[in-house]
Amino acid sequence: MTSLVPLLRSSVQTWECDDMGHMNVQFYVAKANEGLTVLAHHMGFGPTQARAAHAVLLPREHHIRFHREQRPGAPLTLEGGITGRDGDVLKVYEELTNSASGTVAATINADVILADAETRQPMALPGVMDEAIANMMTDVPQHGQPRGLTMGPPVGTPTLAQAEEMGLVYTWQGVVKPSQCTPQGFMSQQHFMGLVSDSIPNLLSQTRGDDRSNDPNIGGAALEYRFVYRSWPRERDILTLRSGLKQVGPKTYTWAHWMFDLETGKAVATAEAVAVTLDLVARKAIGIPDAMRAHLESQLVEGIGA
Repeated sequence: MTSLVPLLRSSVQTWECDDMGHMNVQFYVAKANEGLTVLAHHMGFGPTQARAAHAVLLPREHHIRFHREQRPGAPLTLEGGITGRDGDVLKVYEELTNSASGTVAATINADVILADAETRQPMALPGVMDEAIANMMTDVPQHGQPRGLTMGPPVGTPTLAQAEEMGLVYTWQGVVKPSQCTPQGFMSQQHFMGLVSDSIPNLLSQTRGDDRSNDPNIGGAALEYRFVYRSWPRERDILTLRSGLKQVGPKTYTWAHWMFDLETGKAVATAEAVAVTLDLVARKAIGIPDAMRAHLESQLVEGIGA
């Protein structure tokens, strides 16, 4: 196994944390995508070359495991490598650790392409990368492998009409803001995850009757996510989210989230997440009471996933 190369060194800012008191899931995606720019540099395709080619490394799919929550002030280090190549698609592995303790905070696997920065159309990987890619090959460690999610082929591209026919829950809707977009006007991938995160209070209020604003001692945490990016929303596009319950375990829930362009009804992204209820005092996951589990099992939806 080749050593991972250094990508980022930073820390958790207060404004990156949510009402659970830990770094919000969207900022793991933000740091992973920032790391891709540094990884491209190690592959001989740094910012100068990328600007000249009008190109950007772009994840088509993410698998993320959140190993340990990170709270304000935590020092962070991100490293990465290449775990495979299929033509012009790279398999990228990134590992975020707490710089002080050395413990793994999160692991990120991504299918990555080179794309035109202005159009998002796929591009061929330049030959200048070939030798560097071969020299950066590494293995995904056991702790970076999927645990609670099955990484089979993505679901077929759903439509908003299909989601409503299936009875998925309406959990978020809004307009893509300029602050959420790249300089070229595309919504950044951080905000795909951010919009799903923002939807969770509405999801839980409609499926479990929860209102976390009335109980500061109980919250939740994501353990694992799979995101499949299907199109690239632009500034002022209207997005809408539908969610459903895929599986219920002793402590965990598996939710599916389907994001659509409201104007066209076409899927923008599909995601799947394993989550737990969190005791915010003990900072530990708590079990699902039998009565609540029975209620949730009555809401399971067949045929959903990422």
